[in-house]
Amino acid sequence: MLRWLKGRGARPSEVAEMQARIAPQLWRQVLDAYPFLAALNADETAQLLARSAWLLASKTINGAQGLEVSDFMRLSIAAQASLPILNLSPELYEGWDEIIVYPASFRIPRTRQDEDGVVHEFIEDAAGEAWEGGPLVLSWEDTQLSDGGFNVIIHEFAHKLDLRSGMADGMPALSAHPDLKPQVWRRVLDDSLDRFIAALEAVEAAIPPDVDPESEEADAWYGQLPLDPYAATDEVEFFAVSSEHFFVDPAPLHQALPEWHALLRAYYRQDTLGRYA
Repeated sequence: MLRWLKGRGARPSEVAEMQARIAPQLWRQVLDAYPFLAALNADETAQLLARSAWLLASKTINGAQGLEVSDFMRLSIAAQASLPILNLSPELYEGWDEIIVYPASFRIPRTRQDEDGVVHEFIEDAAGEAWEGGPLVLSWEDTQLSDGGFNVIIHEFAHKLDLRSGMADGMPALSAHPDLKPQVWRRVLDDSLDRFIAALEAVEAAIPPDVDPESEEADAWYGQLPLDPYAATDEVEFFAVSSEHFFVDPAPLHQALPEWHALLRAYYRQDTLGRYA
């Protein structure tokens, strides 16, 4: 019980037992459902299975609002969540113990202070949420979306990696990466975010006045960007959105922001661009 309270990972025997319970047919079904998982080679697929078993043995996955979480849903979430730590220590996901799955988007109360110091309270529809020291929350409906590089599971687990360093600031813990210097990460992150914001502003300026920027008609302009526009929010969301694209659709990111792409490749220890090639 104490292990669960502390959010520690499962013991090796528990992981082995969980892996033995994963039916090969179900595992193949999950891999085939997601092209970025199907692209893994045999060794990577075996490692992903081991990481997925660790996550399933270490976390509880509970449905909300009456949602019954099937075996496919559990394994699908575990496999996608395990992809970022394929070549990293699973201990990076310790410190919390629950994944909550809603049928669709859920509502979260927010507070935000504007430039004049006025605090605004509002309700926001969310596809996912990662709380420091607490559960990770997902909308199952949104996990099935695959436009561009969108992947809410990888996005929220990237937030967990970011929080592992002690605070969410767009820079995950680099203690296991002696070749990655924090000052270099911060410089490349800030420069890449500035460049992306400039690209987003150029796209927004190019949208004709008679086109609603919030409409689907504007997608043709936003589609020119290497990342979802949400990445421009701040450093935290830039890292999370970049991580989504790095694993699901890395080519535009590599072409537009090669130095930032190289940092992500070094951090995750995966060559996703080469994998797809």
